Amino acid sequence: MVIMTSPTTFQPVLERIAEEIERTPGRGRPADYIPALAACDPRSFGMAVAEPDGTVYGVGDWRQPFSAQSITKVFTLALDLAREGDALWEHVGREPSGNPFNSLVQLEYENGIPRNPFINAGALVVTDRLHTRTGDSSGELLAFLRAESGNQDLTFDEEVAASETAHGDRNAALGHFMAAYGNIDNPVPVLLDQYFRQCSITASCADLALATTVLARHGIRADGTRLLTRSQAKQINAIMLTCGTYDAAGDFAYRVGLPGKSGVGGGIIAVVPGRCTLCVWSPGLDERGNSVAGVAALDRFTTLTGLSVF
Repeated sequence: MVIMTSPTTFQPVLERIAEEIERTPGRGRPADYIPALAACDPRSFGMAVAEPDGTVYGVGDWRQPFSAQSITKVFTLALDLAREGDALWEHVGREPSGNPFNSLVQLEYENGIPRNPFINAGALVVTDRLHTRTGDSSGELLAFLRAESGNQDLTFDEEVAASETAHGDRNAALGHFMAAYGNIDNPVPVLLDQYFRQCSITASCADLALATTVLARHGIRADGTRLLTRSQAKQINAIMLTCGTYDAAGDFAYRVGLPGKSGVGGGIIAVVPGRCTLCVWSPGLDERGNSVAGVAALDRFTTLTGLSVF
């Protein structure tokens, strides 16, 4: 059964989804390779929907802050693409990787050019380029998220950042490898500090759904100013659809039918261009690093509402 949506019907849809998720066994496991995330309860669940005018609906733990992790890569990409335009694509590709998000394999035979901006190597390149242009890429990102969400209390989780730094050897390897090919401008330790800090930002489903509405509004910020051209917003949505959930992007597109970006903190954002944005959080992950309950909830949302890009 498809439920036709209007501003008054998102809440019942969310409540129905939450009830179904609560009855679902098997929620996956939190990301144990980042010790600060390992203690999260995999049964936690929150979901929010934001409309382009800033109206937001939620259910469960939708106002509980969590570690945004790779979700922030979407906003770093938007901030850099707005500054340098198509020149960015000389340094990072736009194709699905087909490999794990922290893989070194493709960099060797692709001369240090990462396959897309959402695998770790690609996100490091985007962070590096934004840092060159701003002098503080993580600070620029935090200011943007505070403004778009309307929550000035958003901040970095220093424990998570320290945990990632202590266990960040593979990211360091990626950074040094790309630097050897001339695809990194800043000293690798500086880059890694910026990258780990941006991944450590804590935000709720409500915060991230609201921040993502810049993509539902085709590049227009919450204050009415334009960050991205309409084409650039389309480009980011397209890359989210094809690359946003690591090497499970095809399955995510098949099940959910929306541009989306996941993070190993258990969050996933998704965009219905022109209509609404979503953020769901449940920290239990599958073997590819995506929230088990989060993907299921988004699948149910598009099924129940009929809202999809297909």
